[in-house]
Amino acid sequence: MKKFSLLSFVLIFSLILAACGTSGNGDDANGEGKKTLKVVTDAAYAPFEYLEGDKIVGFDIDFINAVAEEAGYELNIVNTGWDPLFVEIEDEIADVAISAITINDDRKQTYDFSVPYFLSTNKILVPENSDIKGAADLTDKVVAVQNGTTGQEAVEGLLGTNSSNIKKFENNNLAIMELLSGGADAVVADNTVVEEYAKNNPNEKLVVVEDTDAFESEYYGLMFPKGSELKAEFDAAINKVFESGKYAEIYKEWFGSDPDVENLKAQQ
Repeated sequence: MKKFSLLSFVLIFSLILAACGTSGNGDDANGEGKKTLKVVTDAAYAPFEYLEGDKIVGFDIDFINAVAEEAGYELNIVNTGWDPLFVEIEDEIADVAISAITINDDRKQTYDFSVPYFLSTNKILVPENSDIKGAADLTDKVVAVQNGTTGQEAVEGLLGTNSSNIKKFENNNLAIMELLSGGADAVVADNTVVEEYAKNNPNEKLVVVEDTDAFESEYYGLMFPKGSELKAEFDAAINKVFESGKYAEIYKEWFGSDPDVENLKAQQ
């Protein structure tokens, strides 16, 4: 066997290191060249994201998996909770967040958002014998909300930012528990969340009150760190999921009706 000189050995060793350092940038989790993205969510928001045992499931989860497949990425979805997911995106600890996050001007100052993928509005959840028939009836009531949401903002607009009648909770499940225990007269949250809860828990005898004059339409988007290059890729992938009919398929599976895809596309 021919002996290598010291210089030859050094050159070969350097080439090996270089090759190792450029293989998928350390993100090739499955050996197929697909980068794995860290996705953060608050899995306490059925039917969008919630825990089934130790597995995170929901409409948002099925949707982002379909979009990531279209874009050519693998996902590591992590349940961080609501407030921490904003920190992880701002600090670029995570690549993308999905958690029924409403796109608004205030959040756009800190984060980038994808094109809208879901239309929503806030509604009021109350006991069936409640005298609350609209947003105006909340002014002298105790209202439970999830902290840091547009539901909280809407109620603060009605009752005042520092109103002692607003009870803020870490998630909507806790807010609803406060209503059921008699500690609040109403919950204000995204329509799908309160509608699904009332439908799936008929023994609680809760009803949902709509007030389109008081609560404006909102749109959810994927949230990225400011300046993320992923935004353009995911915008294109979302539109492909719209066009292929996959979005409508996922939507109908979770909500039993057809989505207004043209409305969503018009917001772009």
